[in-house]
Amino acid sequence: MVKPLILASTSVYKKKLLERLNIGFTCASPFTNEEPISNEQPKPLALRLAKEKALEVLKYQPEAVIIGSDQVGEYNSSILSKPGNYDQAFKQLSIQSGKTIFFHSAIAVASTLTTGETSIETAINSTKVVFKDLTPQQIEDYLKIEQPFDCAGSFKSEGLGISLFSSINSSDPTSLIGLPLIELCNILKNHKVEIPYTLV
Repeated sequence: MVKPLILASTSVYKKKLLERLNIGFTCASPFTNEEPISNEQPKPLALRLAKEKALEVLKYQPEAVIIGSDQVGEYNSSILSKPGNYDQAFKQLSIQSGKTIFFHSAIAVASTLTTGETSIETAINSTKVVFKDLTPQQIEDYLKIEQPFDCAGSFKSEGLGISLFSSINSSDPTSLIGLPLIELCNILKNHKVEIPYTLV
């Protein structure tokens, strides 16, 4: 029996990414607390939240395969979260101007085995982003146009945000948007979710 696939997120960006794989899925909000634990580092935080999101939805959908994901920005070992508003976004981009920032995108795929036990697999992909030297006016103009207040790092790399960078270095071009599809394809196969094409 083919299990239904659920993305444990209501993010429009992640939904669009997953749609690239041409597999049927639905979305569900995991309602998890995304606050870091005391002294928690960016990479472990991203992995923990991805797992918690997947497992939270699996509680209510035990017959499904659940994809959890999370992205955390890192500058000098400090966490960069979603800004939420213009002032915080302006502050973030001002800090990131001329700097090298890392964005860690974690995924977790969970399902229930025939034994009743939970199977969960995780992966994390890190992207190195070097920002241009940005003037306050450039930051202000960008934020007014794209309003990336729900995006970690205060930019949309799939949109005008790409113009803010000097360089991007990653093994997966989808990782910076928040859902690393290369790793996800490999993990989904282990959970009996097939991408609808055949390699010769």
